[in-house]
Amino acid sequence: MNPNMAYNYDDDYRSELINGKIIMMSPRPVFNHVTVASNIYRIFANYLKGKSCTPFDDGFDLYLTEKDHFVPDAMVVCDPNKIKYNGVHGAPDLVVEVLSPSTMKNDKGYKKDVYEQCGVLEYWLVDVNNKSVEQYLLQDGKFVLNDIYVIQPDYVLDDMSEAEKAELVWDFKCSLYDDLLIHLEDVFERVK
Repeated sequence: MNPNMAYNYDDDYRSELINGKIIMMSPRPVFNHVTVASNIYRIFANYLKGKSCTPFDDGFDLYLTEKDHFVPDAMVVCDPNKIKYNGVHGAPDLVVEVLSPSTMKNDKGYKKDVYEQCGVLEYWLVDVNNKSVEQYLLQDGKFVLNDIYVIQPDYVLDDMSEAEKAELVWDFKCSLYDDLLIHLEDVFERVK
């Protein structure tokens, strides 16, 4: 940093506006968080290549209300009129938040409520530690938990019968696309 230049706190720290309050975000997410967010972005980027919807990874601003400007870990926007030079203005079709201890309460509470009220069609809460994806779908203006998809740890698999293992779900679909099958192993690839 040049000592003759004024230091701008926002240059090194990202922030969100949550219910009218500036909330500082961690300047350096941990490896697993970044890996999962990148994996999810890559799944959508590969699938949407040449299609009309646009995927965004972590770092692109989302302007929903006067009091709520978020930075989701990933999102998909199908209305090109919502995409501006400085962020997405209006509800994305899909929003993904990768949970971390410092953001979990807002991601599961206030932000989830705002996403619902603004008309986000699908919302994922991704828990890296438990290798799970909670998938919420907007139905009649309310988020409804569609399912929770989990990669079971080896010690759990070891205690399961073959019949129980056969019932495990390893793939799921995004409600926006009938032909996109999302493999849990791809979501959590390289997670340590």
